[in-house]
Amino acid sequence: MTIRRTFSVAAFSAAALLTANPALAQSRTFTVSWWGFNGDALQEIIIDPFQEMCDCDVVFETGNNADRLSRLQLRGGEGVDVIYLTDRFSQLGIELGLFQPVDRAQVPNIDQIYDLAQAPQGEFGPAYTIGRVGIVYNSEEVAEPITSWDDLWREDLASQVSLPGITTTAGPMVVLRAGQRAGVDAYEDPDAAFAEVADIVPNVLTNYNTGSEMINLFSTGEITVSMAQDFALGRLQDAVPSVVWADLEDGAIATLNTINIPTGSENVELAHMFLNFVLSIEIQQELAERGVDAPVHAGVDLTEEQAAPWTYGDEMISGLQRVDYVPMNANLDEWINRWNEIFGM
Repeated sequence: MTIRRTFSVAAFSAAALLTANPALAQSRTFTVSWWGFNGDALQEIIIDPFQEMCDCDVVFETGNNADRLSRLQLRGGEGVDVIYLTDRFSQLGIELGLFQPVDRAQVPNIDQIYDLAQAPQGEFGPAYTIGRVGIVYNSEEVAEPITSWDDLWREDLASQVSLPGITTTAGPMVVLRAGQRAGVDAYEDPDAAFAEVADIVPNVLTNYNTGSEMINLFSTGEITVSMAQDFALGRLQDAVPSVVWADLEDGAIATLNTINIPTGSENVELAHMFLNFVLSIEIQQELAERGVDAPVHAGVDLTEEQAAPWTYGDEMISGLQRVDYVPMNANLDEWINRWNEIFGM
């Protein structure tokens, strides 16, 4: 599909808004807090056209989820106009009172995105992309295909598995899956869940904390199986082409990246305009085609090759499991301590 720099009626309405409201047309600084990945592509696809639309100068605050959320908390919700976070950290921001509700009337493109992304945490920010956590394995080294989360405990995988560390995005999901294996709610019966975590130890060579660490472990042949997020799959297969994403009968786990408007935003109207722009079909299509983010706009149309790296389409997205981060955040400190005792950290 050819990429075209065109914009929807909703996007053009921003220009009309500026004409109708001279105060908005005055040059101002609009601050975006995000990770800083894919900087050149995001500058071209999002920032340059948005600056032209809003007559504003866009500046960035970059860093990981925890650091940027901590900075925002220290400033009492001030200093940035929109903030990109994974859903676990955006839930923390909501609980800390750092975000304001999004006025859906100012973001009409929200109605065009998948239901899962529209209001994942109530009245606060939508998800602009959806990912998944699942299992990857080296199909040339693992004799029997992996088809279930329970396969991580298989005896033939002794010392062949790497799990994400408990403080990573995917790490706590190991505990949730261990609870399901034990037939309990991990929040209600952590003893049973962590008994299953202890049972998987003979299979676990090491915990990893970054995607690069996991890829290196596959590349050196130290592991053949890992729990992973889908954004790492492309780089992993570049390094080890025989690695595949497991088709799990009990489903992958959804991860959502959200955009929120902090309580101290000085440009609330522009913040809503930015959300609407990022969620437009034109921007969502281009981000997906350029290999930046999976689309959430239901109208995005990708070829099989373009869709291959992404969590994309009604069928895949409807089959994802959701995580309730309210109880997870409440229990995480205890989980970290239990995990570290089991793995000797």
